[in-house]
Amino acid sequence: MYWEESKECISREDLEQLQLERLQSTLYRVATHVPFYRSKFKEMQIDPDGFRSLEELRNLPFTTKDDLRDNYPYGLFAVPLREIVRVHSSSGTTGMATVVGYTKNDIKNWADLVARVLTAAGLTKDDVIQIAFGYGLFTGGFGLHYGAERMGASVIPISSGNTKRQIQIMQDFKTTALVCTPSYALMMADTMLDLGIDISSLSLKFGLFGAEPWSEEMRAEIQEKLGIRATDNYGLSEVMGPGVAGECEECNGLHINEDHFLVEVVDPDTFEPVPPGEIGELVITTLTKEAFPVIRYRTRDLTRILPEPCPCGRTLQRMSRVLGRTDDMLIIKGVNVFPTQIESILFDIEGTEPHYRIIVEREDHQDKATVMVEVVESIFFDEMRKQRELIDHIKRRLASELGISVDVKLVEEKTLERFEGKGKRVIDKREF
Repeated sequence: MYWEESKECISREDLEQLQLERLQSTLYRVATHVPFYRSKFKEMQIDPDGFRSLEELRNLPFTTKDDLRDNYPYGLFAVPLREIVRVHSSSGTTGMATVVGYTKNDIKNWADLVARVLTAAGLTKDDVIQIAFGYGLFTGGFGLHYGAERMGASVIPISSGNTKRQIQIMQDFKTTALVCTPSYALMMADTMLDLGIDISSLSLKFGLFGAEPWSEEMRAEIQEKLGIRATDNYGLSEVMGPGVAGECEECNGLHINEDHFLVEVVDPDTFEPVPPGEIGELVITTLTKEAFPVIRYRTRDLTRILPEPCPCGRTLQRMSRVLGRTDDMLIIKGVNVFPTQIESILFDIEGTEPHYRIIVEREDHQDKATVMVEVVESIFFDEMRKQRELIDHIKRRLASELGISVDVKLVEEKTLERFEGKGKRVIDKREF
């Protein structure tokens, strides 16, 4: 199923021509209306009217989150405030908040792009969609809400938290699709198990998850526990919110809405493009944003472009699910380690639970990583010999897959903190 078939199945030649025209328009917009970019272009001797091919994109400057913070709150807006109909913002917990704005046309495009993602995942106007993302300045809740309404589905705007009420609403309102983080989906599944709820009694068929990295093993766990098809979707507030990319029913990569976002995957150290299929940092240029256009925004998200055609018929290229972030990536004893790698291994070991924590410390100038793993009650209270055997097995698997040795500590079920939003998997205590 398609929401906008002519756009989702556009030929590559027509798409690239459209991208070039929209890029030229965007460059004119930011050079004319955004002092930050006007100054950057002048400093780098860039003529925004001189772009004749998409290859010239690499000559443009990057935009970073620090640039957004330095221009707080409205310094990067390309339209006057009287044309802004919506303002969203990040939490600002790691520094000055980033603020993004939307015109009336931006909101319309946003709804259509999210409707594309929902339709690609198999949803229709007959679905009842329970949105368990937080509402407010966070873009996730409102983005999915407007997209679901745009396609004509019934929306339950329950927001995040109050898990038992979430489950009751799911039962009473006959929810068919759940929207939240994958971590929270697992938390809900475990709560249902504790409450003795028969999953087959629910009307749930779909799960659309995002806002944090997750593995194929975690997808399988969610699908089994909730009896649904789980798809991944991607977005970030700085370029719009949800709707940048999403999986179709094939579940083999996220189709990027390339008619609205020009993407690059670059080496995060050299900033040179990496070949299709290789991992790098995702960089996004908005092509249709009126209020808050951004040029070559460094997302810090690590992914790779999947060049093979998708059986669904969409011609928009796909990216892999986010593997981690350049600033979340752990370097332990000189080796790059992503939490999703550890997660994949743990999901494959019988007796472990889908909840873990990675503690990284520095002792005597050496890195030390400890993986705390929840295990089922029978193992936690088992004899020490069997616990030691499981610990040794996990350590061997981790050492083999990661290329480094880590410590493993078993903890009782439900002792690690649960998260209703993004899961916090890593605690890095090192001082650099």
